[in-house]
Amino acid sequence: MKKILLLLVIGMAGYLIFTETDLISTRTNRSSETALVQEKLVELSEWTTLKYEYSDVIISRTNQSTTIFGLGDFDYAEAIKLIEYSGYLKAGTDLSELQMTYNEETKQLSVRVPKSQILDNVVETEKTRVEDIKGTIFSDYPSQIIFDEINVNKQQLEEEKISQGFLDEADKRVESLLTSFLSSNGFEDAVIEFY
Repeated sequence: MKKILLLLVIGMAGYLIFTETDLISTRTNRSSETALVQEKLVELSEWTTLKYEYSDVIISRTNQSTTIFGLGDFDYAEAIKLIEYSGYLKAGTDLSELQMTYNEETKQLSVRVPKSQILDNVVETEKTRVEDIKGTIFSDYPSQIIFDEINVNKQQLEEEKISQGFLDEADKRVESLLTSFLSSNGFEDAVIEFY
């Protein structure tokens, strides 16, 4: 009888240890899964989610003048250039700042992601064309003027796209991609918040 009672006590203790170990292991696994998923996302660093390709044409003018005998300015050389260029604008988020926490009680994953920002605004110089519209042998047209005008225009384009909701659209794509990624990793209930 003592042997049966001893076996019963050992069996119950084994059962309790096994079930407790299983519960602890499940919790640990879910927490470590969260950490692994976060590590995968952080490795991506900058996540480009939206790209806008553009092209533009600028008409650029320079005038060169001189003062003759104090009588006033005399324009002796004018140059007009037609500048065609193209480029692209990329928006996305910095996943190195991603924050993830898993709530054991609610079984919900909370993800905090930095708001999208402009990651690149690049003019493809190999596709840039400059054409003389008007010029004389006396006209001096520094190349730096071409680059300065392109830079001013590309900055204006960037501000215009941001005011039209370019970054908001990038945030929506980040949320959609993250939701899909997390779901494929077993996190069906995830709340994504931008900061």
